[in-house]
Amino acid sequence: MNKSSVVIYKNLPALVGERDGDKFLVDWCVSRATSTGKKAVYASQKVREKDVILLCEGAASSIDALLDFAESALAENSEVKAQIAETHELLLSDEETATAEQSLKDVAELLRGEVKADESWGIYATLKASFEFEERVRDGVIYFVPRSEDEIKNLKEKAYEKEHADELRAAFIERLKAKNLLPEDSKYMGDVEALALGTTDKSKTMKDAGFKETPEKAHKLLLDTKIWDITRNPYPVRLGLSAKSATVSLGVPPEEERVRVAGVSYAIDSAWSTDPDDAIAFDGEFLWVHIADPASFVAPDSEIDKVARGRGATLYLPEGAARMLSEDCLEDYALGLREESRALSFKIKLGENGEIEDCDVLRTIVNVKRLTYEKADELKETPELKPLFEIARRNVERRTKAGAVNISIPEVHISVDGETKQVSFEPVAHCESGEVVREAMVLAGEGAARFAFKNNLPFPFISQDAPEIPKDIPEGLAGQFRLRKCMRKRNVNITPASHSGLGVGMYSQVTSPLRRYGDLLGHEQLRAFLKGEKLIDKDTMLMRMSEGDAAMQASKKAERNSRQHWTLVYLLQHPDWQGEAICVDKQAGRALYFICELGMETVIGGEAPVELNGTVTLKVGKIDLPNLEVAFSFV
Repeated sequence: MNKSSVVIYKNLPALVGERDGDKFLVDWCVSRATSTGKKAVYASQKVREKDVILLCEGAASSIDALLDFAESALAENSEVKAQIAETHELLLSDEETATAEQSLKDVAELLRGEVKADESWGIYATLKASFEFEERVRDGVIYFVPRSEDEIKNLKEKAYEKEHADELRAAFIERLKAKNLLPEDSKYMGDVEALALGTTDKSKTMKDAGFKETPEKAHKLLLDTKIWDITRNPYPVRLGLSAKSATVSLGVPPEEERVRVAGVSYAIDSAWSTDPDDAIAFDGEFLWVHIADPASFVAPDSEIDKVARGRGATLYLPEGAARMLSEDCLEDYALGLREESRALSFKIKLGENGEIEDCDVLRTIVNVKRLTYEKADELKETPELKPLFEIARRNVERRTKAGAVNISIPEVHISVDGETKQVSFEPVAHCESGEVVREAMVLAGEGAARFAFKNNLPFPFISQDAPEIPKDIPEGLAGQFRLRKCMRKRNVNITPASHSGLGVGMYSQVTSPLRRYGDLLGHEQLRAFLKGEKLIDKDTMLMRMSEGDAAMQASKKAERNSRQHWTLVYLLQHPDWQGEAICVDKQAGRALYFICELGMETVIGGEAPVELNGTVTLKVGKIDLPNLEVAFSFV
């Protein structure tokens, strides 16, 4: 660089002055003189070459000359601006130059025929401010690239919007009040979507348009303006949950000493289950309950543990499962997907009346065969399965004598087609093998609690106070609903207590560590004990239990709301729907009905036209999707 060469320093034009070793002076104008009498302010600074960008090697006459030309070049309808438009058209017309980088010197020569030092800053500033060219700086050299016509159009639109922001927003707000938006208005609705999803509790857009700022109102507005359609499910995000599975992968299960269990164990589950995490068998002496063993890899308070704790449980939505642990862990840790499965197993010795005499916990390798509930029912008289059905029968009798409350309400499986978004319902078949699995899981939970208590382990125990059940419980489905109303809330603590609902003296859930954080936490403690490692202390156990349980409750609420959402979507897709409902509760001026086909409850005002357990035919009326409400009436 020569003396008086033009450079850019701190985004301002500067002139090179005297050299001093590896540094040199630069002079620049901090602020210009104004018509009000404010004087120009100049500054000087010693810099290195890396601190500046060269614009022109030639000598400029003065800083003011640079600024004067730039002012004229940047003026509206200036000669330089017209030349830039012509040069852009010329470069864009040739395939070789249409996308090629042009040095500032090359562009200046095309614009002006020659490069004059006094014009260099003005040409640079006008090119940089233009719609036609994009600036790029590489290795201290400035280049300009012609923009495409589409890019120029988008930039001009953004510039216009910025310049007329208040005017455009006012017009948008008027359209929003009328709920008659243009396609391009969606870009203004971001804060409305955020409110509907619960990621904020305010919406300036809704406030300006005169709408009440609630998630439900925001949801309705998004539907009314067709920004969202009815299939958009906001509830997982609104409750702080992800609708996608965890992404932190579990590695391959570690090699460790395990007991090889002889024979075949059975993973019995619904036909649509994809994450089998339990299997059962009876060897003639012991009931074996084998549980998936992700805790063999997941260390307490590790990254995976924290992610699982934050989720609380796998989120089962009609549109798909968002797993507590990563999808890719199933192949290695779910039971029955490989020839051999690694498990944490509960080896349970039962007494004559089905009570637990002893329970041992082992790290095992097992051979697992998968069966659907229907297939297991077909095989219930086989030598392998018959003892399991008998164990389940005895355990139901034992628990019932101890005051267990068994409630059976019809269930449906709701699914959503990923492409068409059509909703479908499938009744959950009542299979005897389902009770077999349930009783085996209760025994495993009871056995685990006894094992933890016996060995003085801080452990996630679950209890439930005894319900107050009136004597006049009706028969049939109405009686099941009355019993459900009597049940007390479950409790989670590190101190064991009776679980009256199940009819057992102490209980813990340990049978779904792939799906519930409390179960995973229990496994982490059991494995630490078995390996002689440091246990999770009481205070830490209680804190992690509480965090995981709070997240699980949010997950359950998201599941309930999502089921209701998709049920209403189904009714919106089938506005002429009619179906049967059973009267399950009657109060003065209102009655509760259960629609078995939909797995749905609804209250209808007025005196019920039938007695309890009587059947009526309903038709669908007004549906309020954002508030998850639907009105039914009698046919």
